[in-house]
Amino acid sequence: MSLGEAIVTLRRASGLTQQKLADRAKITQAALSRYENELRSPDAATVATLAKSLGVTAEFLQRAERAEGAFMIDAHMRRRATAKPTVWRRLEAKLNVYRQHLEAITETVDLVPRLSLPTFDPMEYAPDEAARMVRMQWRMPAGPVRGLARWLESAGCLIVAEDFGSTGGGRVDGLSQWSGDAPVMLVNERVATDRLRLTLAHELGHICLHSGELADDPEDEANRFAAELLMPAAAIRADLRNLDLGRLHLLKRRWGVSMQALIERAHHLGTLAPAKRTSLYKALSKRGWRTKEPLSDELPPEQPALARRLVVALADAGLAESETRRIIGIAESADTLPPFAEHTIAPSTPRLTVV
Repeated sequence: MSLGEAIVTLRRASGLTQQKLADRAKITQAALSRYENELRSPDAATVATLAKSLGVTAEFLQRAERAEGAFMIDAHMRRRATAKPTVWRRLEAKLNVYRQHLEAITETVDLVPRLSLPTFDPMEYAPDEAARMVRMQWRMPAGPVRGLARWLESAGCLIVAEDFGSTGGGRVDGLSQWSGDAPVMLVNERVATDRLRLTLAHELGHICLHSGELADDPEDEANRFAAELLMPAAAIRADLRNLDLGRLHLLKRRWGVSMQALIERAHHLGTLAPAKRTSLYKALSKRGWRTKEPLSDELPPEQPALARRLVVALADAGLAESETRRIIGIAESADTLPPFAEHTIAPSTPRLTVV
């Protein structure tokens, strides 16, 4: 790991340009560029200033310099083709920073999953088969999956939910990567529940299938995995016959997935003719449901809790707020906290309450 790589990643995660960070730290942009590119090493006082400007502790940066491996790891990502690189790169940097914070916590708090998280070689296992094996190993019910986030967290997945924003961030649904023995996901909490559930299943597909070398088409494989996990062919095939809008409403409530996902699943399983598929999509478009479907707000929400519980465990162990911040690597002066630390660590400055 390198200090320069950590500085670059933290800067991108904060949405700062080199010039803005240099101004905060009261150094020149040229000096910051040399630090980031490993052309010069900052002294201890500059490291402390940079850390404070980035909202982390100096120890957090120094640990990045000492540790083995890279600070920044490429992430699997579910995003639209129109997502701006500046947006998804910032989110990828955030995921890496959150991974580092969570790794620091798990060095103090034991994470003992109740379920095992299997991995598969995509050259040997088809995505559908891998999803069926996960369901079997986890002893999931044969029908719809309730509380998908809880299933993933029971297998040790650390899920961080955050609002990616209503503009460019809305074109990114989620990201994931392995972190030692525990995978970490960053998902967009702004999206509808049915879309969030598909994102969780999609990222689980990446985790199970793509922990090693990537396959030829990892996104398609993750999509196929997610479809079988949430809508297993053996259980849903009979439901997908004679589809119309009324039936799609009922099936959305039952299976917790979008009407469009149901249409695609029916098409893939051969229970929906191409002409009927086109007709249904036209009906959705006519009602404006291609962009905002009905019933999504009525589905039981997915609410990840494991990462937050790890932070709470530090407080429950009797650690003071300052010690909790030190372990996680959050500066006392940090303006914002990671989502999993919000409401579990007291803000460093008083906040005005308006009645």
